[in-house]
Amino acid sequence: MSRLAPDDICAFLINEARTLDERRWEDWLSLFADDGWYWVPIEEGQTDPRTTVSLMYDDRLLLETRVRRLKAGKLHAQSPISRTTRTIGNVTVEDETNGVLTIRSKFQMIEYRRNLQRLFGGTLLHGLAEDGDSFVICWKKVELVNCDSMMDGLNVPF
Repeated sequence: MSRLAPDDICAFLINEARTLDERRWEDWLSLFADDGWYWVPIEEGQTDPRTTVSLMYDDRLLLETRVRRLKAGKLHAQSPISRTTRTIGNVTVEDETNGVLTIRSKFQMIEYRRNLQRLFGGTLLHGLAEDGDSFVICWKKVELVNCDSMMDGLNVPF
């Protein structure tokens, strides 16, 4: 088991949420391992992103591309830029395999853009490995409550 305390895990997740809310895209990317990936399934209970279409599925190269595009501020779908606020809670350690902790938490994210406010919620699953006195994200899976609903463009990571 990790030598870091459960409070360290919560602090890491809260920091990740804050980093996203503050649109510090490069800092968010730096939280990922060099071979890290990010996934938002389109089906409840989906276990493999290669078996069907996903709302988002980014390996490291696609994560870097997403961050570069968000940072440049030239995405039509992000003009004007979304403002977000996230809440993280109910954090539990589910498993540890080969030095990677599987962390489950619940989240809510409010996105405001063009006088519209959208609410997203669901379960976050993180694969975290110790990295000095903190963690690195090996993988992140976002299980949206409404994953199979009609979605107006999703551009901002959860």
